[in-house]
Amino acid sequence: MAAGYGEMLRTRHAARLLTGTLVGRLPNATAALAIVLFVRAEGGSLALASALSAVYGVANAVGQPLLGRAVDLYGQPRVMLPSALLAALGMTVFAAVGLEPVALAYAAMVVSGFFTPPLEGGLRALWPSVLKSEERIHAAYSLDAIAQEVMYVVGPLIITGLVSLWSPAGSLFVINALGALGALAVVTSPPSREWRSAPREAHWLGALRSRGLLVLLGTFFFIGSALGSIAVSAVAYGEAHHDGNISGYMLSAVGVGAFIGGTVYGHRQWPGTPEQRLRLLVTGLAVCYLPLLLVPGPVLMTVFAGVAGVFLAPCLACAFVVVDRHALRGTVTEAFSWLVTSFGVGAAIGTAFAGPALQNVSLRAGFAVAVGCGVAALLVMLLARRALQAPATPSPIVARSEDEPAVARSENDRNGAVEPGFSAGHQA
Repeated sequence: MAAGYGEMLRTRHAARLLTGTLVGRLPNATAALAIVLFVRAEGGSLALASALSAVYGVANAVGQPLLGRAVDLYGQPRVMLPSALLAALGMTVFAAVGLEPVALAYAAMVVSGFFTPPLEGGLRALWPSVLKSEERIHAAYSLDAIAQEVMYVVGPLIITGLVSLWSPAGSLFVINALGALGALAVVTSPPSREWRSAPREAHWLGALRSRGLLVLLGTFFFIGSALGSIAVSAVAYGEAHHDGNISGYMLSAVGVGAFIGGTVYGHRQWPGTPEQRLRLLVTGLAVCYLPLLLVPGPVLMTVFAGVAGVFLAPCLACAFVVVDRHALRGTVTEAFSWLVTSFGVGAAIGTAFAGPALQNVSLRAGFAVAVGCGVAALLVMLLARRALQAPATPSPIVARSEDEPAVARSENDRNGAVEPGFSAGHQA
């Protein structure tokens, strides 16, 4: 039987690491909305707001894998805490100075986006050494995926609440202060301070030398594109029905569907290897996008949006396991950070493609972009299945002898060997 979420959270340090990571990720989860609200409050145009938000997103996409590589080389506290402070400083300067001079505003977005700490990748690198059980790790990845969906639903509500209670600038101060505190809670924990990546081969491509990881990045680029197109299409659908609240209902339904799917997925162990399971989950995701093409009335459309989200959290949770199995030696944090980047860039591209489809073709065409991206994600998984074969020794837990308990082995030591000079407790 799979360990429940309660058992996983009762494991020493687990609740602190998960909570700290979620709070630390709040600035990134709310940046798009917070930037737009602040720019509009300062009298800036929508075009300027979009441009500043885009600069933040691009800088974040570039920074995540580079900072992830630095974490693998130098450890979590030495990279994540300074980067969290620099990211918060960049957004604080933006909130304090405003839009003039505009060059400073753009520079602040570059600094804040680029130095956003890779907390997601760092947390997933820590789970094996903290939980020391495949069942608990399975539950942790599922809960992580669920929490990610909930955060992207709750985060905008927090921003709008802070704006109404204080101001757009005040919301930027509070959210980024919370983000820095969340990162501090993570990097001062014993698991984060003690964690050491396995020795790695020096190569400029780093984690990208893994063929399996490249398959995952291609797959989740298209999954991110599907989500980005659904977000824009939901807004257009609401406008077509003269009710702006409908888009909120639809996007919340996607989150609710992901929550239900992730909860069911995480409550038990499933047969087959994670690679086989991920192919099935991506198939389910692609199929569940199809009903959106019917574009029915608001109530049924909201239900279909919920159906479209059911396989999202399970896909993410399973992908986390697969990334850990295919990341090359000493590159696990960087590998997870590349997944975050691929997903985020895909979402931006999906948004860009859905807009012209909605404007120049039809409402159904916008949702067709999501369906096409879902099919493309499935095709990547099917056509590149040989590159994503299960590794020879997939378990992240290894018992050194019959008389010794199982311990978490190095994140990509596929032979289960304990390295000279590294204690088991210092391996991811």
